[in-house]
Amino acid sequence: MTRGDAISLAYLAAIVAFILALRFLSSPARARLGNWLGALGMAIAIAATFAHPGLSNEVWILLVMAVSAPIGAYGARAVKMTDIPQMVALFNGVGGGAAALIALAEFHERAPESGRLAANVGISIVLSALIGAVSFAGSMVAFAKLQDLLSGRPIVYPQQKVGNAALVAALVAAAIVVLVGVEEQAIVGALILGALLFGVLFVLPIGGADMPVVISLLNACTGLAAAATGFVLHQNVLIVSGMLVGASGTLLTLLMARSMGRSVGNVLFGAFGQLQVTPDALAASADGHVRSTSAEDVAVMLAYAQRVIVVPGYGLAVAQAQHDVRKLADELQARGVDVRYAIHPVAGRMPGHMNVLLAEANVPYDELFEMEQINGDFPQTDVALVIGANDVTNPAARTQLGSPIYGMPILDVDRAKNVVVIKRSMNPGFAGIDNPLYRDPKTVMLFADAREGVAKLVEGVKAL
Repeated sequence: MTRGDAISLAYLAAIVAFILALRFLSSPARARLGNWLGALGMAIAIAATFAHPGLSNEVWILLVMAVSAPIGAYGARAVKMTDIPQMVALFNGVGGGAAALIALAEFHERAPESGRLAANVGISIVLSALIGAVSFAGSMVAFAKLQDLLSGRPIVYPQQKVGNAALVAALVAAAIVVLVGVEEQAIVGALILGALLFGVLFVLPIGGADMPVVISLLNACTGLAAAATGFVLHQNVLIVSGMLVGASGTLLTLLMARSMGRSVGNVLFGAFGQLQVTPDALAASADGHVRSTSAEDVAVMLAYAQRVIVVPGYGLAVAQAQHDVRKLADELQARGVDVRYAIHPVAGRMPGHMNVLLAEANVPYDELFEMEQINGDFPQTDVALVIGANDVTNPAARTQLGSPIYGMPILDVDRAKNVVVIKRSMNPGFAGIDNPLYRDPKTVMLFADAREGVAKLVEGVKAL
C-alpha cells in the first residue's frame, strides 16, 4: 500500500465517522456517541492531512493549533447550557469565515497574470467566498441577538428589501466579473466585503423567535461554503463533510419552519417578532381575567394529580431551572404521579434546546415527548405545567386568523384538565401578542422566576 492509498483510506474512514455521527445525533440517547464519532473523524482527517507529502508551514500550523485548541476546549467546557445557541452561532461563523479566507488565499495564489481561472476553480472560489462571508457575518449578528448585545426584535430600516436586493445584484455582478476573467484581487476583496454586509443586513430584520430557523440556515450555509472550499482544494473529505452539514442544515431549516406553520421565505423576510397586537388579540385580552395562585396551592394540585405534563420554554432556559424541574419530577414520581415532558420543536433559541437543557439535568430520555407524540395525551392530563413557554402554547394559532402565529402547530395545553403557567409577568412572547390561554377559566398563573417558582413547588410537595 502506498502512502497515497493510506491517506485516501484515512479520509474514507473520516467520512464514514462523520456519516455515523450525524446518524447518532438524531437521537438524544445516542447523541453523546455521535459527538465522539464526529471528533474521531475530525482527528483522523487532521492526521491524514499532516501525512500529505509536500505539506509546508507545519510549524505555523501546529503553533496556531496549540493556541486555539485550548481556547476551544475551555469554551466548550465553560459555556452554560443556556448559552449553547450563542456558541453554535459562533462555531457557524468561524467555519464560514475560514472558508472565505481560504477562497481569498487560493485566488491570490492561483489567479494567472493573464487569461482566467479554470471554470470549476473560479466558481468554487466565488461560491466559497460569498457563502462563507454571509455565514460569518450573519452568525455574528445572530450571536449578538442571542447574547442581548442587539435587540431580539427585528431591526428594520426604510426600503430594506430594495436595498438588500440591490446589494445581491451587485454581488452577482462582481462574481460574474471575476469569472469572465478580470483577475483583480481587489474585486474579490470587495466581493467578500459586500457579502459580509449582506450577512449583517440579512439577519438584522429577523426576530429572536426565528433564531432556531436562522441558526439552522446559517449552519447549512457554512456546510456549503466548506464543500465549495473542498472543490478548490481537491479534498473529497471536505466536500463530503460540507455537503453533510449543508444537507442536514437545510432539512432542519425546513422542518423548523414547518413547525412554526410558516414558509422559510416568511421566516427570513417577514420581520416576525415586531410588537404587534391584532384586533382579535385585543378582543381576547378584554375577555375574562387572569387568576393568580400561590406555590402552595399549585403543589397540592400537582401532588394529588395522576398525570402531569411539563412544558418547558425559553423562560426555563433563562432561569436555568432545569435541575429544579428534575427535582420536582422526582418528588412527584415518588408519590406515584406520571410525569412527562412536552417538547415543541422551536421552544427555546435553537433546535433541540429544551432536550439539551433537560439532558443536562439527567431527565430520562423516555420521558421526553415531541409535540406530535404527546398532543393527544393532554385531554387525559390532570395538570399541564407550563414553564416560560409562551407562543408555542398560544391557542390563537388555531383560531385567530389575523394573528402572526396563525397556523403554527402548538402544544395543546389548553385541552388539559388544569393548566398552571409559571411566568414572571404578563409580557408577551417574541410574537408580541396576547395569549388567551392565560385567561382560560382552568388556567392559573404563578408569577415568579422559573427557578424560584419551581423550587417553591418542590418545597411544597415535600411538605405534603
